Amino acid sequence: MTKDLNGVNRRRNLGFFYDDAAARFPDKACIIDLFGGREHAVTYRQLDERMDAVARMLARLGVKPGERVAMLCGNRVEFIEFFFGAMRAGAIPVPLNTRLATDTLTYIFKDSDSVLALIDPSCNREAKAIALAVPLRRRLLLDEEADGFFSYERELAVPAPDVPPPPIADNAQAFQPYTSGSTGVPKGAIMTHHGMLWYLVHNQSHWPTPPDERGMVALPLFHKNALRGTVKPMLYAGASFVLMPGYEPRAYLQALAKYRCTYSRGVAAVFTTVLQHRDYLEGLDLSALKSMTIGSAVVTPELLDAVERALPGVKTSESYGLTEGGSPFRAPIDGRRVPRGSVGVLAPDIEVKLIDADGKVSDTLGELLIRSPYVCLGYHKQPEITRQKLQDGWLRTGDVFYRDSEGFYYFRSRVDDMFSCGGENIYPKEVENLLFMHEDVANVVVTPVPHAVKGYVPAALVVPRTGSAVTGAELKKYCLERGPLYAHPRHVEIVPELPLNGAGKIDRVAARAKLVSIYQTVAQAGG
Repeated sequence: MTKDLNGVNRRRNLGFFYDDAAARFPDKACIIDLFGGREHAVTYRQLDERMDAVARMLARLGVKPGERVAMLCGNRVEFIEFFFGAMRAGAIPVPLNTRLATDTLTYIFKDSDSVLALIDPSCNREAKAIALAVPLRRRLLLDEEADGFFSYERELAVPAPDVPPPPIADNAQAFQPYTSGSTGVPKGAIMTHHGMLWYLVHNQSHWPTPPDERGMVALPLFHKNALRGTVKPMLYAGASFVLMPGYEPRAYLQALAKYRCTYSRGVAAVFTTVLQHRDYLEGLDLSALKSMTIGSAVVTPELLDAVERALPGVKTSESYGLTEGGSPFRAPIDGRRVPRGSVGVLAPDIEVKLIDADGKVSDTLGELLIRSPYVCLGYHKQPEITRQKLQDGWLRTGDVFYRDSEGFYYFRSRVDDMFSCGGENIYPKEVENLLFMHEDVANVVVTPVPHAVKGYVPAALVVPRTGSAVTGAELKKYCLERGPLYAHPRHVEIVPELPLNGAGKIDRVAARAKLVSIYQTVAQAGG
């Protein structure tokens, strides 16, 4: 009876999602980890054993089912083994964006109520200091020795009893990624075991990944593009993937060729920089590469066409998805070609609707709402935002889509001012707040402007305080030193006043038009 119950609990736990693959291919390399400049191949059996060791360690250290464990970790196999191993013990991993500013990371650590943290000092220079500044029962450190931390490898090696798979309720939380809402305040999404397992079966049923596929992960593992798009489907199918510590164009291309990768995902910035190395491409054997998916940022049809011209035989496609709702649009099962500019048709077993500004359902244009088992249950300690974003299971995405007569969907814009810069979500208000902290800034407005590599980047109009001689370059440097690098304004224009609308409020449309014109002139001049 206990054995049967353990089997049921395993099947309901995302931490054991690739059990079948591990049973079929125990000695097959599932991950080729390139962290630290060396090649480390990990088999399904080895990965499975390491995840079990993580579960035993956490239980021995007193982490109880339902408690949260934070992860500030870069691209390395330890991220994957800890992420899923924690779930095997019933813990809820909280993967953190290593690129966030110190204040934001500190806020997330505290907001998550994590009791333990895995810290990778190579991923963020302030990682150890941040972990020491927040209340945690235990801190585990990779690679180094430091006061206030326990060695991850030593703790993992301490003998401990096996951990029976804990019971998993129907809506039990699996993990807690942090995303930003309309306020720009990070919020923890409550993602369930059931929803994540449903999504794996859903994808494999309709768009199966064969065991001989080999993916490439060069984007951060904390990003949905990597975990949902490559890691989980590849392991679930018994396939494999190469894990790079970070993206660098030539190293990325060399790895694609060396390891005979068949598939890769990325943001527009990845593929734009790849195209700048056409000379290097000519000397590589990329004949194994069959498809590439581009998403998480603005994708132009011209970029997709350019990649296919540079890589004959490779099919490119545009994707859409979000942390809390998954990817509702896919290529049609009936084989129809997806038009350039479209992210596909509605996937089976997922519901969507478009609503206009008055909340009425539209057949062609409006804010996208999604409903499926994948959709998060809500946001950690944010009941008001949960009520605003989730209604009767429908998730308001804040994204405006157009649907054509053939059922293909096209992303148009954000309902609010948020925009994606190279795959990172940026809220103008966050950048404005940072600029307002400068003593010489009297007023400011930040808007997105088109960028050849990132899709969009932030730019600012700033009204200085009377008598100030502050320059745009000084304010740009100020933001670089105090905020996340990807969110700094690429151009700051000093102006005597901001454009206002009839109600006396800042006219963001006029401000954006002005900044777009200024930034294009500066870019053309090489500034």
